[in-house]
Amino acid sequence: MTTFTHDRQRAGWGFALLSAASFGLSGPLARGLMDAGWSSAAAVSVRVLLAAVALTPIALAQLRGRWKLLRRNASMVIAYGLVAVAGCQLAYFNAVAHMEVGVALLIEYTAPVAVVGWLWLSRGQRPTRLTVLGAVLGVAGLLLVLDVASGAEVNVIGILWALGAMVGAAAYFVLSAREEDAVPGTVLAAGGLLLGGIALLVAGMIGILPFTTSTEPVVFAGFTVAWWLPVLALGMVTAALAYVSGIAATRLLGSRLASFAALTEVLLALIFAWLLLGEIPRGSQLLGGALILAGVVVVRLGEAGLTESRAGGGDEPQDAAVDLRR
Repeated sequence: MTTFTHDRQRAGWGFALLSAASFGLSGPLARGLMDAGWSSAAAVSVRVLLAAVALTPIALAQLRGRWKLLRRNASMVIAYGLVAVAGCQLAYFNAVAHMEVGVALLIEYTAPVAVVGWLWLSRGQRPTRLTVLGAVLGVAGLLLVLDVASGAEVNVIGILWALGAMVGAAAYFVLSAREEDAVPGTVLAAGGLLLGGIALLVAGMIGILPFTTSTEPVVFAGFTVAWWLPVLALGMVTAALAYVSGIAATRLLGSRLASFAALTEVLLALIFAWLLLGEIPRGSQLLGGALILAGVVVVRLGEAGLTESRAGGGDEPQDAAVDLRR
């Protein structure tokens, strides 16, 4: 049992880092498109819908003969698409319309703290002292990485939208963690991305979000590519691969630990911005990245202690095994 648990943890961390790297690449790629004339809403909508198209054939194959499973989980798939995908994106876009990007990101990335609070209130899973310490280190690291101590101005409307984005991000981890009688991860990702993409398109059509595209070449640091290359990478890597691996990681690690592991996305986004956009990270940002990693390690130690205490006589069972081939 111990060997199985360790193998499960290693696989979960592998998927978590793959998901964080994939999501982290999205910002620099989207920035290149937006500099070439794309609106942020158009870039995200194409990204989400392209991923849905890529994942749908796999999802249909996995559901063959098991359509009742999808019907039983229809509400979860709908909530995932509308809240964790479309709602989170819409809220974030509206937040940055009223406040600086760094501040909006900081508020959204407090989602792990919200996950800890939700699990405590709804399931009685009280966080350990190490988990709380890891949360403090993670938030401190985010403050340094996002450089919000430079006199940024915010307003109430922007804060409310950013809090909405945080709720969407927290919902992503909570919904992704469900295993019992749940749809396969690819089905959840495909259905959620399809619904989320349609919702974003509708928002663009009715004017909630600006929606413009361009076929101009996309310029990165030291090289230029055709517009469809970053679009393809956004869909296949930063959405399809990112969401599927993220769901797998959350089902293996649990929503609390996976949400903290996802903080590494901020550090990886800095690295990709350095490579693709020539944005060299400052020393304070590197220090912030180190604090984020330290926070994740501390939370991991806290979660390990919590798991051991449950296994030693707690009243909460171990998570069921996940068949990633489903």
